[in-house]
Amino acid sequence: MNSHCLKWGIHFDLANKRDRVEELDKTMEDPGFWDDPEHSAKIVQESKKLKSVIERYESLESARDDILMLIEIAEEENDASVLEEVEDSLQQFEQEYESLRIETLLSGEYDKDNAILTLHAGAGGTESQDWASMLMRMYMRWAEANNYKLTVSNIQEGDEAGIKACTIEIAGDYAYGYLKGENGVHRLVRVSPYNAQGKRMTSFASVFVTPLVDDTIEVNIEQARISWDTFLSLIHISEPTRRTPIS
Repeated sequence: MNSHCLKWGIHFDLANKRDRVEELDKTMEDPGFWDDPEHSAKIVQESKKLKSVIERYESLESARDDILMLIEIAEEENDASVLEEVEDSLQQFEQEYESLRIETLLSGEYDKDNAILTLHAGAGGTESQDWASMLMRMYMRWAEANNYKLTVSNIQEGDEAGIKACTIEIAGDYAYGYLKGENGVHRLVRVSPYNAQGKRMTSFASVFVTPLVDDTIEVNIEQARISWDTFLSLIHISEPTRRTPIS
């Protein structure tokens, strides 16, 4: 078992999370808590997520203790079947631990939100459009493998193959946190199947990932930053040409 798996407090900040849960529970006991439904919903949602992290951590602690006990039994009895059970349990433990650790690291303001992913093929014609299509399929398969909900809101097919552009909404916990690192221009170098001479070509496609924020976001613009410019437009209207009738 990796030594960093034992540094619980450092990675998960459990002490502060438990303190925050107590603080939220006291807030929810206030008689006027439900007077503001939107604010109350935020408090309840935050409390649920914090409690979920704490419960997963406690489950990991219990699994760790079970694994250590199995290791002792395997050493005492020299039983191969117990060793196999230890390996299976350890693999499950490390997967759950890594999942929880990554979610803990995704603590940005919008990391937990849904994501809108937009793809655009770069210069390069069919080759770049095919590359954009490959990226689209990759992100869709990743989302499906992680049980995210997919909604393709816009897609522009390529002239011969691939796509010119595509917009996908990916809904699920921490969708934006996982995908925000994909922002930027992605490059592919390969022997192009669309080049009759079989030349190596470089293709580009841009990826933009933005969080899907809810209606509670507030945008404040300082009056001092607002400026007004007035323009006068002059329109010249010429008189129609008079034609002399032919006698």
